[in-house]
Amino acid sequence: MKPLGIYVHIPFCVRKCDYCDFLSMPVGNEGMDDYIYALLCEIKGYAGKFNCVGDRYGLSSIYIGGGTPSLLSADSVSMITDCIRRQFAYAYGKDVEITMEANPGTVSPDSLKSYRECGINRLSIGLQSVNDDELRTLGRIHDAEAFFKAFDAAKKAGFDNINVDIMTALPGQTLDSLENTLKAVTDLSCTHISAYSLILEEGTPFYKRYAGTDGLPGEEKEREMYHFTVSYLKEHGYKRYEISNFSLPGYESRHNSAYWKRNDYLGFGLGASSLVDNTRYKNTVNMCDYLKHPLSRDLFEENISLSERDRMAEHMFLGLRLSEGVSEEEFGKEFEKEIDEIYGRELSRLVTEGLLLRDGGRIRLTEKGVDYGNYVFSRFL
Repeated sequence: MKPLGIYVHIPFCVRKCDYCDFLSMPVGNEGMDDYIYALLCEIKGYAGKFNCVGDRYGLSSIYIGGGTPSLLSADSVSMITDCIRRQFAYAYGKDVEITMEANPGTVSPDSLKSYRECGINRLSIGLQSVNDDELRTLGRIHDAEAFFKAFDAAKKAGFDNINVDIMTALPGQTLDSLENTLKAVTDLSCTHISAYSLILEEGTPFYKRYAGTDGLPGEEKEREMYHFTVSYLKEHGYKRYEISNFSLPGYESRHNSAYWKRNDYLGFGLGASSLVDNTRYKNTVNMCDYLKHPLSRDLFEENISLSERDRMAEHMFLGLRLSEGVSEEEFGKEFEKEIDEIYGRELSRLVTEGLLLRDGGRIRLTEKGVDYGNYVFSRFL
């Protein structure tokens, strides 16, 4: 059976952070009840739309992201998970990773206990930093104390698989303040850490504030912070299995790994994306349209059938994000062509430039290649 992932998008937040360009909105703009109703209609109506029938698929993971899913009541979360369980009963096994994102300012011991009872077995907490000045600069609604209380409450509620998101290259951030954050999360023995460098996105308050200024760490300092993060986490037992993701042994994110391995997944909710049978879909980003017509194919933002060349390119630039890299044998099996037949010249050039390593039938980024990842990935487009 092929593994299948399901993503559910909850677009509501208390307020939008100053750096964020995700598809999200303050909770007061639209009614959550109407959105949940539309979402359930979509899940029920589309359970079979991509021919997910019989024993073709086995459900591997569910990921409830946003936005801030922890704004939802336990009843709403239960309706979502129960609906998926019923509609995908043919694919539903005992070992399904079910992740929900949560922000420290929106959870309580009671809500976390209720989420665990709903079947959520993996929590992803958006910390970003334990430096309160940095959190205020980012526009986060919580402080460090709220995070520690939320993490403790999550452990007491029965969560033993917890990811913590942190950010680097923040305004005013130093190696010392970054080390404080890294020490805090490793001392907690969280099972997974996602560490992302801040990116200025057009249209955000951060872009207006910092674009063209020296208010952010420069590229050299940003790379120094990244390498410091990799080294620190390695010393504390966390393996980098993807460019920005680290885990204790056996706690890699099954859901996110599916994206990099190009496994099929279904996306439900506003703006959610899907990949099924080498076709990419994306739901409408217009809330009014989604609430009125959650099942309309005519409202897809994208409906793209990938060519063989598209699939090969994705196989390379997504697979190279993983520390294990790309298997030459798997490439040959999937495309019935030797990898050198398609990319031999580029691979040779990138190896010569010190950006790729070929060893034991696998192709991986070197440490230098990680620093120049976007350049490497572009060579396969």
